[in-house]
Amino acid sequence: MPEGRRRWWHHLTTQRPWLVTLYALVLGFVVGALVIITTTASVLDAWRAIFSSWSALGHAIKLTFDVVGAAYRTMFTGAVVNPRVFWHAVTTGQGWTYALTPMSETLTYAAPLIIASVGVGIAFQTGIFNIGANGQAILGGVAGAYAGSLIHLPTFLHLPLTLLAGILGGVAVGLIPGLLKAYTGAHEVIVTLMLNYVVAALLIFTLLSTALQQPGQQNDISRTIDPSAQLAPLFGAASGLRVNWGLAVAALVVVFAWWFLERSSLGFDFRVTGANPQAARASGINARAVIILVFVISGGLAGLAGIVQMAGTTHYLDGGFLIGNAGIGFTAITVALLGRNRPGGIVWSSLLFAGLGVGGRAMQAATGIPLDLATVIQSAVVLFVATPVLVQEIFRLRHTEAGEVRLATSGWGS
Repeated sequence: MPEGRRRWWHHLTTQRPWLVTLYALVLGFVVGALVIITTTASVLDAWRAIFSSWSALGHAIKLTFDVVGAAYRTMFTGAVVNPRVFWHAVTTGQGWTYALTPMSETLTYAAPLIIASVGVGIAFQTGIFNIGANGQAILGGVAGAYAGSLIHLPTFLHLPLTLLAGILGGVAVGLIPGLLKAYTGAHEVIVTLMLNYVVAALLIFTLLSTALQQPGQQNDISRTIDPSAQLAPLFGAASGLRVNWGLAVAALVVVFAWWFLERSSLGFDFRVTGANPQAARASGINARAVIILVFVISGGLAGLAGIVQMAGTTHYLDGGFLIGNAGIGFTAITVALLGRNRPGGIVWSSLLFAGLGVGGRAMQAATGIPLDLATVIQSAVVLFVATPVLVQEIFRLRHTEAGEVRLATSGWGS
């Protein structure tokens, strides 16, 4: 085998964290394809009839590839770009809104997900399980809605104030488990998980019994925040694209997280505490202060994600805000895991999850395949990322000189 090809093959068969993630993604789509095949009646009927004629087997194989290919093709064009539509826009100068809408929707969904996932990832790197990001994001949206609708200021003051209110709302929820863990030893998983339900109930109360409720409304709908507090469309309202300045906020959060974890002394204390709590205590790091600060930063970023979600899209709250399938705080946990808790990896995994969600809706509309398939793919990818030994055995990967691939959540004390 030529030296260049041998080196290329060595890279593809040596166990590395990024390679495990890539293969986990491939396996996730394979699992999705199997689900499509086994749940599509026409495909199953074609395989049942493979002995009815000489051409039946070829027809079954062709139909299988056609159905799976149509599903994934529609998912891609619905989340990224339709090459035919894009080429038409390039050659004619018309239809740019239609051509760029899929990417715009993916970025619109990804922006708050990136922010929330970075917050969760920072906590995970410190060995803290922040399972309450969704509740923190909800209260961030509530606090931001108060500031955005009941206070009236010029844009250059109103928008920063609204975002700051969202951050403080997330901090308020994050401080509760932080203080309880630091001073009483309460387990943060239980506290943060249960606080999600408390905040969800508080959201309903706020929308039905306080000044935030839309005047003249009996339903759980809030006032609409002022235009001066909204995150305007990135390319202007006339463009027809929903992607907004929340994407710029997400980019700033990623840069801040990278600097904080890699360049600041406090970030170093966070990482040391997550990697080896005993060594952190021996070196004089104040574990109690670290715990509280982790929840302040993680909760604040989750709250920022909540207000970015609201200020950039609906501009008001309702009783279903970030509840159920829309709960970006819960999705952020899996996104942080897939991104190995690193800001750069979180960006790519957020785009992947956003694309699967947006493309899944387009796939359901075009082919009738349920949107739940996107959830199946997401779950399978996370399962394989969390079990690198399984990926290693399936693809027969060799160990690197450094030894075993660690779980993506190495900050959890592993």
